[in-house]
Amino acid sequence: MPRYVALLGSINVGGNRLKMAELREALEREDFEEVETVVASGNVLFRHDERPSDGLAEKIEHVVKDRFGIASFAAVRSRDELAASIANNPFVKDGEPKFVHTIFLEEPLDKAAFEKFAEGFDGPERIAPGEREFYVDFNAGVARSQFDPAFRKAKVVKDRATARNVRSLQRILDKMDG
Repeated sequence: MPRYVALLGSINVGGNRLKMAELREALEREDFEEVETVVASGNVLFRHDERPSDGLAEKIEHVVKDRFGIASFAAVRSRDELAASIANNPFVKDGEPKFVHTIFLEEPLDKAAFEKFAEGFDGPERIAPGEREFYVDFNAGVARSQFDPAFRKAKVVKDRATARNVRSLQRILDKMDG
């Protein structure tokens, strides 16, 4: 049975409090196996019969909504897809790991819309497109960044997304390999 990671958005932020032990129990009741969490912000490792990641994401989103009343987004990736999200991030080599992020998307990135936005964006952040993700180096710090408001206003991504920094992604990958 393959191993996956679900990166949940909107968990333990903005009042959406969820104990990871309760999340693990709920997923185990729904045929997810070897469920474990990494960091208390909605990173779930599990095994499941092989199926498309969007089907697994829908199943997890349904469990979280049904059991906990939280409308969450789940980006489900295989071990190799997670490793690629680190390897393909062009800012990993020279950026600060806590500031270099991968933003995981529900659908493939609209590269034309992303490039149009990138041409007009004048913030200090470095940005680069991916496939079902894009990359941001918040080199001046995440808290003061104006990237997110500008990106949302430009409506480059019409679907849901969730971000993780490279430090967290590497911890998750190490746990998947362990």
